[in-house]
Amino acid sequence: MPVLTEILRARAREHPGKVAFHADGPAVARDGDAPSGRARAVTYREFDERVDRVAAALAASGVGPGDRIAILDKNSVEFAELMFGAARIGAALVPVNYRLAADEVAFIVSNARARVFVVGPDFVPMLDELRGRLEHTKKTLVIGPAYEEWLASEASAPPAHEAKPADVFVQLYSSGTTGRPKGVLLTHDNFVTALPLTQELWGLDDSTVLMVAMPQYHVAGTVLTVCTVFDGLTGVIGREPDPLLIARAIERHKVTHIFLVPALLRFMRLIPEVAAHDMSSLRLLLYGASPISEDVLRGAMEMLPGTRFMQVYGLTETTGAITYLPSADHDPDGPHAARLRSAGIPYPACELRIADPATLEELPPGQVGEILCRTPQNMLGYWDLPDATGAALLPDGFFRTGDAGYLDEDGYLYIHDRVKDMIISGGENIYPAEVENVLMGHPQVTDCAVIGVPDAKWGETPKALVVASGEVSPDALIDYCRARLAHFKCPTSVEFRDAIPRNPTGKVLKRDLRAPYWKNEDRSVH
Repeated sequence: MPVLTEILRARAREHPGKVAFHADGPAVARDGDAPSGRARAVTYREFDERVDRVAAALAASGVGPGDRIAILDKNSVEFAELMFGAARIGAALVPVNYRLAADEVAFIVSNARARVFVVGPDFVPMLDELRGRLEHTKKTLVIGPAYEEWLASEASAPPAHEAKPADVFVQLYSSGTTGRPKGVLLTHDNFVTALPLTQELWGLDDSTVLMVAMPQYHVAGTVLTVCTVFDGLTGVIGREPDPLLIARAIERHKVTHIFLVPALLRFMRLIPEVAAHDMSSLRLLLYGASPISEDVLRGAMEMLPGTRFMQVYGLTETTGAITYLPSADHDPDGPHAARLRSAGIPYPACELRIADPATLEELPPGQVGEILCRTPQNMLGYWDLPDATGAALLPDGFFRTGDAGYLDEDGYLYIHDRVKDMIISGGENIYPAEVENVLMGHPQVTDCAVIGVPDAKWGETPKALVVASGEVSPDALIDYCRARLAHFKCPTSVEFRDAIPRNPTGKVLKRDLRAPYWKNEDRSVH
């Protein structure tokens, strides 16, 4: 089986003059004028040559097989060339979330023992905060003139290295919404077995223009960057997930395929300038990474009437998507409208099982339990965490996702929540996502989160944190839920907020929301 660096070589030979990546600079997001700053187009020949220069420069800096290099930057072509350049000499890239605080960045770079640390020009102040704290890092570089001089100082031919399919290609860190983030080891093989499935399902061909709108430190951004090269497509790298930048890039480059999280879809609908752009080139909009309300989905479909929609569900540990909701099921008024609440069916190479979280015994269709998956996309393991790896990857090859859901009789997966976010009230299991979906159907609710808070009688009870667009009382929202859900699932209190805190991929920071309510308790059920 070929490795990703060999596939890049093949693409450069097959169509050297084809644009591999367009990168739009920050000005595109703000004034709509010609691209500026770091905006550029790179052909496959140029990209392959720059990857060689990166590999040679890394080797000259003391990086070798098994080493790690880290990058802290918004989306860029440099991000992609460092990813492939590291792999070309047997090293692996460690993307760092650029929204993290200095202590969090220091933890990841140090935990990975990164020998080289590359930062974008926006993050030079971070280097000052980290000075003296990165004991394993021998070289730091800022993307710009110094980076280009570093590449030019070495021969274009990197040292010979024979990569193997099982070699680690990237080390992505989990979002860290609970506890310290873990380094997820994804191999060449993980990507090479996953990506052929996308060609037919996503309708990719030589005319495809694929936009990388999500951060490249996120599994979606990583997978789409690699997918561009794997399939020999033209990619459009959006500097950051800004709704207006995205709309303008779609119009400018005639983007045909894109992945967005529900939060971005919601914001795109709320910004009038977005609707003024021609987005008719879009053939497929993939969405996922966090639950979507039916209102947001309907609104997005109305905003993009000629576009096919497909939901995907996956995790960092599964190299992205393992299920998909076919475009044919995206008919809110059709006979299978209820499937819009599902995450779809498994990819052909993925086997799903629903198990009791305590015993791991398989559960029948319709019964909620922990979602397990067995697929060649499952990670190699967690970096330097053998116990955590053993707990997540079972001996029979199944991976414990930590998500709760059920399979219906037709094999469609319905996700309720994270197992750890489940509320246990009076012995009854309550999945917040189910309650949140109901609340989002209320005309005055624009965002919400449901958490478990202490209760002397029931142990804990559901509380709704709501962002409202108009006048509505807590009692009215509770009654609204009671008309649509079993009473034990309904919030017993409602608190209004200006915003719901989320991480950059749109996931609600439930731990942060719960913390104030549990700080004086002797125990926490989570």
